[in-house]
Amino acid sequence: MSARQDDLEGLFDPSSIAVIGASRKEGKVGHKLLSNILQSGYDGEVYPVNPKGGEALGKKLYRSVEEIPEPVDLAVIVVPAKIVKETVHQCGEIGVKHLIIISSGFSEIGEVEEERALVEEARRYGMRVLGPNVFGIYSAKSELNATFGPSEIEKGSIAVLSQSGALGIALIGKTAQQYLGLSAIVSIGNKADIDDIDLVDYFSRDDESEVIMIYMEGMENGREFMEKVEDLEEDKTVIILKSGRSEKGATAVASHTGSLAGSDRIFSSAFKQCGVLRAEELREAFNWSRAFSNSPLPEKDNAVVVTNGGGIGVLSADAAEKYGVKLLDDQTHLKETFGDVIPPFGSTKNPVDITGQAGKEEYERSLRCAYESEEIGSVIGLYCEAGGGDAWGGAKAIRKVYEEYGDEKTSVFTFVGGKQADECVQWLRKHDIPAFTDTYECVSALGALYRKKRYIARKEEKKEIPESDMPLDEIRDILEDVRESGRLTLREDEAREVLHLAGIPMAEGRVVTSLEGAIKTAEQIGYPVVLKVVSEDIIHKSDAGGLALDLEDEKEVVDAYQAIRSNVRKKYPDAHVKGISVAKMLKGGEETIVGGTRDNTFGPLVMFGLGGVYVEILEDVEFRVAPIDKKEARRMIGNINAFPVLMGARGETRKDLEALADVIYRVSYLMDEVDDIAEMDLNPIKAFDQGKGCKSVDVAINLKRR
Repeated sequence: MSARQDDLEGLFDPSSIAVIGASRKEGKVGHKLLSNILQSGYDGEVYPVNPKGGEALGKKLYRSVEEIPEPVDLAVIVVPAKIVKETVHQCGEIGVKHLIIISSGFSEIGEVEEERALVEEARRYGMRVLGPNVFGIYSAKSELNATFGPSEIEKGSIAVLSQSGALGIALIGKTAQQYLGLSAIVSIGNKADIDDIDLVDYFSRDDESEVIMIYMEGMENGREFMEKVEDLEEDKTVIILKSGRSEKGATAVASHTGSLAGSDRIFSSAFKQCGVLRAEELREAFNWSRAFSNSPLPEKDNAVVVTNGGGIGVLSADAAEKYGVKLLDDQTHLKETFGDVIPPFGSTKNPVDITGQAGKEEYERSLRCAYESEEIGSVIGLYCEAGGGDAWGGAKAIRKVYEEYGDEKTSVFTFVGGKQADECVQWLRKHDIPAFTDTYECVSALGALYRKKRYIARKEEKKEIPESDMPLDEIRDILEDVRESGRLTLREDEAREVLHLAGIPMAEGRVVTSLEGAIKTAEQIGYPVVLKVVSEDIIHKSDAGGLALDLEDEKEVVDAYQAIRSNVRKKYPDAHVKGISVAKMLKGGEETIVGGTRDNTFGPLVMFGLGGVYVEILEDVEFRVAPIDKKEARRMIGNINAFPVLMGARGETRKDLEALADVIYRVSYLMDEVDDIAEMDLNPIKAFDQGKGCKSVDVAINLKRR
């Protein structure tokens, strides 16, 4: 059985626990840990261990683990780093199954070998290790609080995983304050053994956990994590708050694709691809977790806003557009549904405004109408604390109707106002109702539910990544010949051959080494033509003066050829120039870019965006972890900001999106199958009118260093 297949049940529901490093002194971590375990309601055996012996919190202190009279499922280690390995050995000798190593002083301060040694020692005995450098775990299943954080924890259906100890401890108190119920909280720490993937796997099978909320600083096995999340049942949701947005990836940056592939951008793309919801900040992660734990997924679109305040109704409409929530706009149905409950001075338009003069009864009746309508997919209830208004009446109306319909139809609520409004929100949360203090936060949470619904719909589509007809062995032979020649960059003629074998169209052309060859090739291809320098030392040809476009006759070819040679000698005197490429000048079409690169966490990637010289300035690009099918490639195209341009904005014609999707798919397949390619750019690749295909104008392929 592999480490990934080990059952972590004994970590979260142990029959007995040893606290090694338990202390009699208040304020010590070993004392707080023992106190929390004893006060949490855990009914298994607890064995505190301290070499000085004696008693702590009414429990006998054993001098060593060897003195413990019964088998131990879980050992929590709180001893100095220098004796952790020996303690691990002792635990292995008495048959402990799982270890939580609270102790710090390992890889987080550079002591990598010491950390590796203690994990190897644990594996000798078949033990799994959580940590080191953690604050412990809370498990609602066994009513176990084996942390040195707060003792008050709300029980619920959210499993929280935190790579940060300090933040994780803060989360315990924060969730209790906001009535956010937890099924578990786990400090991941250094992830020397048990990591995010193990824990997602465990909670995927835990009936008490509906939401897995993760604070993440980094990850090593990104593709395996994606596969684990993709395999989750529909009733499980992963929400991630990841830090490090400004970090740049450590991959090569010799191409446009590589330079654009910052690690944070890739994390966001990978999360989107596998159905993870990425929160921008902690409050948002909490809000989304609350919505998923308290409300079913919407069965259909068409949200309706019911409000007693026109202003917050307008805000909700703006928020709905921002967060992808479609508001029902069937005015006939809205009037039929709400006409009898809205006062004459109110409005049945969506947002449905019952006005500030409406009381508890009118608000309740309006909500009931929204819940009972088969055309309405979700309900947004907004209540504004107006002067003389009955906020508590509104809260009680919400609770009454929610208890009748909340399990059947998706709904979220907002109270806007002062102290009383906040108290109403807390009261509703205490009764497991998804209530919020801000309109945008409320609609954002509903938007997250709709995003999950849309992901499930995409997932149900049969994913087809067909076996390509590419002669991969021939492509690998070309790359190996390049490597044997001492180069890591393909010449244009070599790159052209790779594209040809991969079934990716490119503008006709060839590389020449003389002026006479340039003239002859231009005549054979037909004017107009493009001339560009071919050198692995010159990445951006236009900056080097190594590019000449739209050459109409022999004289222009001669002038351009000589100018390119002169420019390159001046600006890059040490560059190794292989020759000059002469290619057909493609008229019309929209410039796009398709590329591939590799990420340390997720492996091969494919990229699409608007192309040309401005790609790195505009950064209007989409990434996906390769390989992807053509449907996902088509979604990539639709996700760039400039998509309307490709659809024919301002009277232009629609471009051949299917041909582009085929190229994206082929590049993704090539990156996944041919491990030797570090990065590649097709920039620009011109997309012509629908049915006319697309062709790459330029190509760059770089190999991995060995």
